[in-house]
Amino acid sequence: MATTKRDLVERVSAKHSALTKVEVGAVVQTFLDEVVQALARGERIELRDFGVFTPRARAARKARNPKTGAVVEVPATRTVAFKLGKEFKAKLTPATGAPPSHEAPASN
Repeated sequence: MATTKRDLVERVSAKHSALTKVEVGAVVQTFLDEVVQALARGERIELRDFGVFTPRARAARKARNPKTGAVVEVPATRTVAFKLGKEFKAKLTPATGAPPSHEAPASN
């Protein structure tokens, strides 16, 4: 199940009873708008202990249509990379120090 913006607004307004859901919703939307605008300007977003959003440019390239085998021009695009912060990563990693199950164990 995915957490939606509505879920976040409800959780924050439940924790901070001085704020209404409308006020919390406005703050969440403003925050998201600012993040999107900063990334659109090519700025890096650093949220301490959470992670870093970095805008990336992908060059134009030639690809092959797997069905027909024809060469297709793929235009240049912009995308965003996200790197987890230390605290965020620690909460996702098992306490045993073992690698997450999706990683293969190192072979000798």
